[in-house]
Amino acid sequence: MRRFLDRLYAASGAAAALCLAGIAAVMLAQSGMRQLGLLLRGADDIVAWLCAATAFLALGHTFRRGELVRVGLLVERLPPPARRSASLAALAVTLAFTGYMLYAVARFVYESWQFREVAQGLIQIPIWIPQSSFLAGALILFIAVLDEFVVLLRGGTPAYEAAEADRRARKDFSESL
Repeated sequence: MRRFLDRLYAASGAAAALCLAGIAAVMLAQSGMRQLGLLLRGADDIVAWLCAATAFLALGHTFRRGELVRVGLLVERLPPPARRSASLAALAVTLAFTGYMLYAVARFVYESWQFREVAQGLIQIPIWIPQSSFLAGALILFIAVLDEFVVLLRGGTPAYEAAEADRRARKDFSESL
């Protein structure tokens, strides 16, 4: 199971990176075509969808690497037993929020599909297609938070804490600034 989850997080990070590269490709194509007097229709729509996909698909991956904002400033100052309890409480609250977000996003995308909503820009496609990246990102973030909650509940060290300890051991304080 660990191998599958780690691959899921890595794949979501890679998908986010590909979307980011897609943004660059579309913007460069649009700029180059403009110099030739040509127009890339729907480029703004595509870039907007890729921006959303980049942001949401990266959430689970960045959470596991300890690169999302957390309550570390408060939790790190507590003694170890209280730190573990506070971390469990923080992850429980995060799990509740991400669970609700997943439910709301799934319902939102389902309703777009159910009512056959179409994108309102130049590219007329069913809007649930680009919205699906939002749903996938919310699902992967929920799984990542649940994963860390279970690891901590079992007495293990969450991946985000291990990643931060590794950065500090390498004297990399860029995430702490």
